[in-house]
Amino acid sequence: MTTNDFKNNIILKGARENNLQNLDLTIPRDKFIVITGLSGSGKSSLAFDTIYAEGQRRYVESLSAYARQFLGQMKKPEIDYIEGLSPAISIDQKSTKMNPRSTVGTITEIYDYLRLLFARVGTVFCYNCGQEISQQTAGQIAENIISEGESIKIQILSPVVKDKKGEHKKVFEDLQSKGFVRVRVDGEIRSLDEDFNLKKTFKHSIDVVVDRLVIRQDMEFQRRLVDSLETALKLSDGLVSILYNKDDQEYEKKYSEHFACVDCGISFDELTPRLFSFNAPQGACPECNGLGATMEMDENLVVPNKELSLSDGAILPWSRSKGKENYYTEMLKGVSTHFGFSMDTPFKDLSRMDQEIILYGTNEKIQFNFKRRNKSYKVNRKFEGVIKRMERHYFETKSNYSRNYLSRFMSNRPCTVCGGKRLKKEALAVKVAGSNLHDIVSLSIKDSYKFFKGLKLDERKIYIAKEILKEINERLKFLVDVGLDYLSLERSSGTLSGGEAQRIRLATQIGSGLVGVLYILDEPSIGLHQRDNQKLIDTLKHLRNIGNTLIVVEHDEETILSADFVVDIGPGAGEHGGKVIASGSPKNIMDSNNSITGKYLSRKETIPILKNRRKGNGKFISIKGATANNLKNIDVKIPLGVFTCITGVSGSGKSSLINEVLHKGLNGIFSHKHGFAGSHKAIEGAKNIDKMIVIDQSPIGRTPRSNSATYTGLFTYIRELFAETSEAKKRGYKPGRFSFNVKGGRCEACSGDGIIKIEMHFLADVYVPCEVCKGKRYNDETLDIRFKGKNIYDVLEMTVEEALEFFENIPRIRKKLETLNDVGLGYIKLGQASTTLSGGEAQRIKLAKELSKQSTGQTLYILDEPTTGLHFEDINRLLNVLSRLTDSGNSIVVIEHNLDVIKTADYIIDLGPEGGDGGGMVVAEGSPEEVAKSSSYTGKFLKEILAENITPLAKELVKEKMSK
Repeated sequence: MTTNDFKNNIILKGARENNLQNLDLTIPRDKFIVITGLSGSGKSSLAFDTIYAEGQRRYVESLSAYARQFLGQMKKPEIDYIEGLSPAISIDQKSTKMNPRSTVGTITEIYDYLRLLFARVGTVFCYNCGQEISQQTAGQIAENIISEGESIKIQILSPVVKDKKGEHKKVFEDLQSKGFVRVRVDGEIRSLDEDFNLKKTFKHSIDVVVDRLVIRQDMEFQRRLVDSLETALKLSDGLVSILYNKDDQEYEKKYSEHFACVDCGISFDELTPRLFSFNAPQGACPECNGLGATMEMDENLVVPNKELSLSDGAILPWSRSKGKENYYTEMLKGVSTHFGFSMDTPFKDLSRMDQEIILYGTNEKIQFNFKRRNKSYKVNRKFEGVIKRMERHYFETKSNYSRNYLSRFMSNRPCTVCGGKRLKKEALAVKVAGSNLHDIVSLSIKDSYKFFKGLKLDERKIYIAKEILKEINERLKFLVDVGLDYLSLERSSGTLSGGEAQRIRLATQIGSGLVGVLYILDEPSIGLHQRDNQKLIDTLKHLRNIGNTLIVVEHDEETILSADFVVDIGPGAGEHGGKVIASGSPKNIMDSNNSITGKYLSRKETIPILKNRRKGNGKFISIKGATANNLKNIDVKIPLGVFTCITGVSGSGKSSLINEVLHKGLNGIFSHKHGFAGSHKAIEGAKNIDKMIVIDQSPIGRTPRSNSATYTGLFTYIRELFAETSEAKKRGYKPGRFSFNVKGGRCEACSGDGIIKIEMHFLADVYVPCEVCKGKRYNDETLDIRFKGKNIYDVLEMTVEEALEFFENIPRIRKKLETLNDVGLGYIKLGQASTTLSGGEAQRIKLAKELSKQSTGQTLYILDEPTTGLHFEDINRLLNVLSRLTDSGNSIVVIEHNLDVIKTADYIIDLGPEGGDGGGMVVAEGSPEEVAKSSSYTGKFLKEILAENITPLAKELVKEKMSK
């Protein structure tokens, strides 16, 4: 193999990581490469666990041992040989939800440049009176005075006392001893030889007259003026007043050599970037510490159901003991007796004054009758109120349990001091082009980009800010280019979807301008509307064109067709995958007879379009006046008994409508809790469904002990089955014996983990099988128990497909396994740790769990982009499952961008027309055929796909690739 082979290609031999089947592959460098295939076929194992892991490992190994101890070292992947690697950067869908201080601005580093911009060219205004404040030397003040014009008489005054009570005799004596002749006392010029009998109970202002001059242009005058100004500034700690007399008209101007308001006496420190950081004490609002919100007891959570009376438990945190004689009940009885209202009156029917007394207390003394140890006693004292008492207990208690319980009744409220702006008033008083820092970060990225493109500064400030503005504009443009122009820079990273977070990191990498790097991305098209796909593809091509290699794990048709080189992994999932089925140009993939991907790309296989749309049961759930986030006071009717798709460009308000309003609103109705539902007037028609099930992509567990078997409840049945065997009964083993989470049957040497972690400091931590159980998690006695020749460890090592055959005669286990298989998860092992599952796999496990339950036919299922991580074939299977649910009378609501899903829906609600402030309205609704007639972006794409079963862009790309 020649040197040129390594220079032009990445060469892999014998890759065996996870399910890879001793795979050999040659990938061209400096190209746009897509790895595709069925879910679970081994795409991520090849891209991330092999190529990225080895590239990252080799780079880190080139550093010193001292540096390596601070970096997470990756283990060497299972591969015989790999060459041609560059330093690798992974841009995946990792969660950004842990840090409440992280925002879009901080992730992209735009906020750092904004802080620098405001510190260097910001204009300071007094936050009290709004007057502009500038920092000036004596020479600059002199220039301002001379610019007023020649022959104007001036008096230079130094304010030594400002609005202070007293006779100030010592001040007059000191000034006279220093040789000054005149002073201005309370606005009147007087001689220091006079007697000053000032009333000590009144406030007085004293200015010493330092000099009297007539403005001239000569150098001698300028020298005298500067000397006098320096004297005046020194006397008054940086302040000076100039009294002008022009044509017998007097007027006064004040100057400061510091950032200080001469009228209000408010001083500002020197402007530094830290002053504009909400993560530093110099800039953060002192009330909320820069979070922009404070946790407070929420009246609507304390009294969620106002139809209830105090006797019935209207006060939810005190309702655990409703109807019993207890401390809290007696307190409420005492309050109701004292103020003359009934404990049996619904809370909503009490007067607002009585409600406030119950919640916030009273200063009047009330008699309370308490019982303790069968003894009765009376107490007269003030009642502090339910909410005040809970707040006090929350801050005083040392019990984590109590604090967690009380926090359920608290909600985030905008900070009362900064109004949610996170910064001190001093930082917000600094402006650039009339806008403070919060004004800019609260704009959409699209509007921020326009603001900086049209920014006009004076020549000096432009010279200072030139490089800063260049960085800000470039980064904002990259965010616009990857379809995120609807976000704002202040948007918390915890509210971003996986796809949004990934594209933000992609934009950051583009801004770094690195070349010769191997970038590996995981489905960057997630959450992106077809309209914006081309923007993302152009961005990826830009990264390639400047000299980088891109490897993208992707299922999106347009991205695959835009690639220079495609690797199709398969043919199946799990142990049936891990092989290269086809590789080469998109045309090579389409020509392959073995590639399922190729068959879908060439339209030999398609996801069928429904001929007859379901009409539903004639009932609806109606959302009235939704205004959450960017929703424009919209009314939406969702038909029941059908498959409904909520569509629209990214940021149009889909998640706000479904996740924030519908989901949380219905949850409040069903649980009789107010919750945190997004702003809306009402939700009607909840009586038409019996329950709501939300299936999102959050992890099914956060520790390796959680797996698909434990989450779905399958493991409970399996443990019960093993406990029913004759040998287990002889030994007295119960189902708990077969759990690796509790003592008894598990291996105690590894606490049921099966592995032992060995910390290696500057090397990657090593995980070795437990020496006692050899990685089997259980002790020998537990492993002696067998069912059909298999012990509990053997069962956990089975794939869903294998287990389905093994348990075919046990209905309750078989049913759960069938649903896992139906949603395309036949390849995962029953004991596979939940931490190793993708978001799409976690979502399908949740779907399988719900499918295995007895359907009532009146359930509302809500899914948020269920096609994430799914191949065309997997989407086909998923749609069959959702169709089964709908045919049983249930209602499905799906937020989706994938046109294969949208075209099969019975009903579409399309939001838009744009993202962010330009969205939040219903632009089209009806069947796919009806929406296709509209002028919305979704309608335009639907029109093409309903006519020819292919998107317009894909159609053009197919033509282009086939012609080549």
